[in-house]
Amino acid sequence: MARVALAGVGHWHAGMHLEAARSAGAVVAAAWDPDPAVATGFAARHDVPHLSSVDAIIAARPDLTVVMGRPDQVSVLALSCIEAGLPIVLEKPAAVSTAALEPLAEAARRRDLFAAVPLPNRCGPIWAEIEALKAAGRLGPVSHAQFRIVNGPPERYRLDGVPWVLDPAIGGGGALRNLGIHGIDAALALTGGANLVVVSAAIDRRLHGEAVEEYAIVILRAPDGMIATVEAGYTYASMAPGGDFEWRVSARNAYLLDRGDACRVATLDDGQVRDLAPILPADRYKAFMADTLDRLARGAAPSVGIVDYLQAMRLIDRAYQEATA
Repeated sequence: MARVALAGVGHWHAGMHLEAARSAGAVVAAAWDPDPAVATGFAARHDVPHLSSVDAIIAARPDLTVVMGRPDQVSVLALSCIEAGLPIVLEKPAAVSTAALEPLAEAARRRDLFAAVPLPNRCGPIWAEIEALKAAGRLGPVSHAQFRIVNGPPERYRLDGVPWVLDPAIGGGGALRNLGIHGIDAALALTGGANLVVVSAAIDRRLHGEAVEEYAIVILRAPDGMIATVEAGYTYASMAPGGDFEWRVSARNAYLLDRGDACRVATLDDGQVRDLAPILPADRYKAFMADTLDRLARGAAPSVGIVDYLQAMRLIDRAYQEATA
């Protein structure tokens, strides 16, 4: 049974990682946070051991350590784990800037270390379908794709106890950096990591008066002509979990649509329209953790690694430059 440590449990995704690890059959062997009260409270609520320091986590040698926290602090924690040779999941945002992320990517590369990044929408149903259609020669070139993720108002981050998400000097941006990274990564995945050009980008921060943008839209073009649109926002009019989620991919022989709670694929050559079993967005961290632990056990690379994350961060930098030009 895999032993998972959670480092930086003040992050708003800590509970999701704990639930995901247990769902995957792992034991959560340790919880730590730079704020001792946060760490002990989390450990008590979830009945997990509390460790008092990063050195104690390293000494415990967990099979996998989920590294989380404020971007201006977490890179030091991540680098300590990497240099100690601990396989990690590096939660986002992991650095205040792309430049600050580069040393982590270099350290993981130098040590040939397993370092996964949780972009769990890669575990959505359409990706396995895309690969199956490719393998059968039935996908065809991709014409266009749309990736939209719009969640509730930014105030929810204050309610979650992580107001730093709304400070651009710490989080490195707003909805585009925090949520849009999922869509940027999806566009890169479709092109196999090929260089994407930012055709246009726009951001808006008028509704809630925050320093960070609450809405962003980016149009990308791939070398083969594929066009991808990424939308990200804190503009859904509800504090309840969920929001507006939609992934679309249009290829010559297939049209795939994922709305989170429903997923469908149409194929031209056989005239079929099929519903795929959905994976709710709230459950995709579970799918990510199960996939990550399986890959770690097999000695395979993570589905999304630090280099993939770095590539997406650089593309977001270019989008911000285009939006403010």
